[in-house]
Amino acid sequence: MWTFVILATIIVIITITKGVLSLNREVYSKEKIKRELKLNIFSMVPVLTGLIITMIPRVAYAASSTDSAAGLGFIAAGLSTGLAAIGAGYAVGAVGSSALGAVSEDPKILGKTLIFVGLAEGIAIYGLIISIMILGRL
Repeated sequence: MWTFVILATIIVIITITKGVLSLNREVYSKEKIKRELKLNIFSMVPVLTGLIITMIPRVAYAASSTDSAAGLGFIAAGLSTGLAAIGAGYAVGAVGSSALGAVSEDPKILGKTLIFVGLAEGIAIYGLIISIMILGRL
């Protein structure tokens, strides 16, 4: 586990150092920024995934001192809320930008577009309800 923490810390320090050096040199190439962003994402995601995978058994064991299924129930509740919030954020971003473009062309359809944005926000509420139901059964 500490290997992943140290690896993540090194990646963050390297990223910050390269960003500061780029700002001092005033190098703002769009291709270079995209390349650096891809490098950071593709190096940080495996490290964080490994950290999460190594931490799940410890969290489940710590929470399961009285009940063996309680730890996994807490993980399921957290995942349902988190994934629903991510999905809602993506949906609101897509629907909101489209709604803004449609309202700029025809202001009369503002009410209709708000309904679609509200439906996208409902995804997060469903995830929260599921997590409350899971926590209620623990």
